[in-house]
Amino acid sequence: MTELQQLHQRIRACRICAEAEKPLPHEPNPVVVLSGTARVAICGQAPGNLVNQTGIPFNDPSGDRLREWLDVSRDEFYDPARFAIVPMGFCFPGLDRHGGDLPPRKECGRTWHEQIFRAMPQIELKLLIGGYAQKWHLGKMAAGSVTETVRNWRSYHDEPQDGVRTLPLPHPSWRNTGWLKKNPWFGEELLPVLRDEIRRLVK
Repeated sequence: MTELQQLHQRIRACRICAEAEKPLPHEPNPVVVLSGTARVAICGQAPGNLVNQTGIPFNDPSGDRLREWLDVSRDEFYDPARFAIVPMGFCFPGLDRHGGDLPPRKECGRTWHEQIFRAMPQIELKLLIGGYAQKWHLGKMAAGSVTETVRNWRSYHDEPQDGVRTLPLPHPSWRNTGWLKKNPWFGEELLPVLRDEIRRLVK
């Protein structure tokens, strides 16, 4: 068994958040895709309830939109030789009192992320989906709001950190349809560069 396989096995058995002072409201079901060959890492927020039930990342309308942005098929997207998928929280965090998803659990980032990316040195591009992933991976370089950070995408893409380019993206949730209409530059300027990168690294 490789080091990466052993790491994935430990993550799948993780119960840190279930045993925390404020425990996960259900049994843990970590959803993460590690790869020793993928050159692109999709760094999102946390699985939703549907993903929690199926164990398949982005197996929902948000995933459909993300695959459209990337211009890849489901088979390409779910090929671990092409894409690693490392959300900020590996388990569905539960719902708030308004019925929305709670923020990703912080235990995952603190416990696993450094180990994961150290074990995947071949990654050349990180897609940072949403504010939690952007703040974690960009740190003080994040511009502030998700809109500001995504609008500033050229500086992250054109100035790699340790040889890794980053592209910040809004969340592909259908709730962000209004955001996309208000920010046409995303589709006109960023998406063509994103698709060129995916063709170069994945196709």
